[in-house]
Order: sequence, then C-alpha cells, then structure tokens
Amino acid sequence: MIQIQNFVFNPFMENTYVLYDETNEAIIIDPGCYEDVEQRDLVEFIEDMNLKVVGLVNTHCHIDHVFGNAFISKKYNVGLQIHKEDEATLKSVEVYAPAYGFQGYHPVEAESFFEEGDQIKFGNSELDILFTPGHAPGHVVFFNKDQKICIGGDVLFDGSIGRTDLPGGDFDILIKSIHEKLFKLEDDVVVYPGHGGSTTIGKEKISNPFCAINQNS
Repeated sequence: MIQIQNFVFNPFMENTYVLYDETNEAIIIDPGCYEDVEQRDLVEFIEDMNLKVVGLVNTHCHIDHVFGNAFISKKYNVGLQIHKEDEATLKSVEVYAPAYGFQGYHPVEAESFFEEGDQIKFGNSELDILFTPGHAPGHVVFFNKDQKICIGGDVLFDGSIGRTDLPGGDFDILIKSIHEKLFKLEDDVVVYPGHGGSTTIGKEKISNPFCAINQNS
C-alpha cells in the first residue's frame, strides 16, 4: 500500500511528496526543497524510514516544483523524469530564477520523458500518468486507481484551480483537462495538490467556483 508523506517547502509553500510502500522503495514528486534545512528535513525522513529512493518525477516544471531536482538527483543517483512538453518550462527556470531572488538554483536536465498511458513504478506500486495541460504545457498528474489517490500538481485545488497567466498557460485548456481527465475519476478519489490541503474529486465537481459541473446534466 502506498504511503504519502508531504513536506511544505520554499516561499511558494509548495507541496513536495514522498511516496513509498511496504518494500521501502520510494519516489519523490516535485521536490521544492531550496534551503539547506529543507533538504535536511527531507533526507532525515528518508533515512529514518529506511527508504530507497528509486524515482524522481515532476508533475510540471515551474520554479517552485523543481528547486530540489538537482539535489535529489545527485543525492540518490536518480534521473529526472518529466513530460516532454514541459522541457522548455524546465530549461527556462535557470534564466528567470535570479530575478526571483534564487541565485542558488541548480539546474538539472531531464534524463527521460513519460507520456500519458505510461506508469511510474516503485516497489509493489504503480501510478498511472494522465496528461493535464493548461497550467503548464507538459503538466501531468499521477493516479493510483486501487487506493483512489491522485498527486495533482497545480491543476485542481481545494476550491480553486491552477493559474494560467504564466508562459504556456491556457485557461480553456486547463478547464478541459479538469473536466475530461480529473472529473472522469471517481468522486471519492483524493487529490493531493501542489499547494494547500487535499480535496476530493466529488467535492470539486460540485462546489469549485471555477470548474464545477452540473451534476444533473
């Protein structure tokens, strides 16, 4: 069974997730650890739980979700996996990071790319990849059907959605991704977003002011 550990890192209050199961194999999703103390907190948890990190993946490659990519890749000797459509997003971070005050950002290139229909596997567990652009061109979410969990990045939040005013963002495409991908999941699927607390598909279908749907339609 997949266990989920959440860390809130960096000034953007980004959610970094460590997923692991009974084999102690683990993957790290969207490492936002920028400061040394954040990196230590993440490493201490992994060491305390005796985890073996076997994967590093990004839902998308905006600055707040990739701060720790280079650190994790080097620390645990794992290559970064992203969607090909977000490669340009990743490469641009090195250019604008200093303007945001993050002179200590260290870039790392993606080692491999995944597509919708692929799976991320660790231990006895697997996550399906759903392509959900709109907030970023290559945004994906990671979904486990058996446990009804979705690591959702910045697509759908508790009562909100991801912003679409950044380069590559598109409001109409984001809403389409939510309606055609996330809202096709069961209502009791729990969404663990890139910022803030978790929510459920059912709750957002009914009450989200940006993307709720008519349940009687």
